[in-house]
Amino acid sequence: MKYFDYAATTPPHPDVVRTMAEIMEAQYGNPSSIHGYGERAHQLLRRARAGCAAAIDVKPEEIVFTSGATESNNLAIKGAALQYQSRGKHIITTGTEHASVYESFVQLQQWGWEVTWLPVDSSGLVSAQQVMDAIRSDTVLVSLMHVNNETGAIHPIAEIGARLKRETPKVLFHVDGVQGFGKMEAKPAAWGADLYSLSAHKIRGPKGAGLLYVRSGVELTPLLSGGSQEQGFRAGTENVPLLVGMAKAMRLSAERQAEFAQRTTILRDRIMEVIDTIPGLVLNSHKEGAPHIVHFSYPGMKAEVALHTLEQLGVTVSTQSACSSRSAEPSRVLLAMGRDNACAAGGLRISLGDEHTEEDVALLEQALHQMMAQLRPLERRM
Repeated sequence: MKYFDYAATTPPHPDVVRTMAEIMEAQYGNPSSIHGYGERAHQLLRRARAGCAAAIDVKPEEIVFTSGATESNNLAIKGAALQYQSRGKHIITTGTEHASVYESFVQLQQWGWEVTWLPVDSSGLVSAQQVMDAIRSDTVLVSLMHVNNETGAIHPIAEIGARLKRETPKVLFHVDGVQGFGKMEAKPAAWGADLYSLSAHKIRGPKGAGLLYVRSGVELTPLLSGGSQEQGFRAGTENVPLLVGMAKAMRLSAERQAEFAQRTTILRDRIMEVIDTIPGLVLNSHKEGAPHIVHFSYPGMKAEVALHTLEQLGVTVSTQSACSSRSAEPSRVLLAMGRDNACAAGGLRISLGDEHTEEDVALLEQALHQMMAQLRPLERRM
């Protein structure tokens, strides 16, 4: 079985696993305790924070550890909206964001905030001018993802951040960086981002660990109370082994980013060429997108039927994002891009990782042709 679902999660790197196991056995102190056990755990946490900060070129004190990107996104969006509501209650995003961003905005809308949902074009993108045109005197936050988790579309984050900082410096800019880090350059401070979310398990780190970059001077209303950990932004005892594991995964991922992008771009382009030649399949990703994601639709075929057929043929892919893949609803992302219901209900995502080779892509190509041969007779009955 070949696994092509790296955008959902990745196998932990062996070095990360060894590091975490060693710390779990030997360093179990609470990093908030003032005795020797606690001090040793605190030092590990301090070094992990410095390592994470170095990987995205920010200051260690600007790193807030969380349980993952869902918590980071919730803290960034709700924490900023609540903290700065005296300035205004208008916030901006798109309809193609990850569920943890999208549903945070829906929740704030229910609580009385006004949301501008920016439309995306057929490639899934917004422009900097669209963002600037939506800014009002009461706007407090813009939140966009760097790379779309379903299609791999890349928003012009640096251009948007530069214009926000130059033209409306009081408006906070949050970037969901989960699918971008390790695949392309990630410099949130240089982009003008005030808040930037990451998850460890997308880059061969552990599940249950993430971070939020909070630019110096930005305040957030905490969503968890009960302790002063993480500079007061997030109460709760830090999980030292997982956070040290995340720091190692970030370092390894940053070091190999250029090689990863070069190698997977070649494989991605080959997969796109194959899909483009198979009658009945429609590409939703573009070559200007992320190097590790290819998304396509099989209009008229339920996505889960195609997925399980490919699985029987030895290939694991996904429908929509992992957080939405059990939903029977058509993809919200594809509908926002102007695709029809048949296309949006038949979407499949292939995502690449460290292990993949040209031989794996050849196996995938064979499986796609076999899938079509098996399912074509069923198309009218689905």
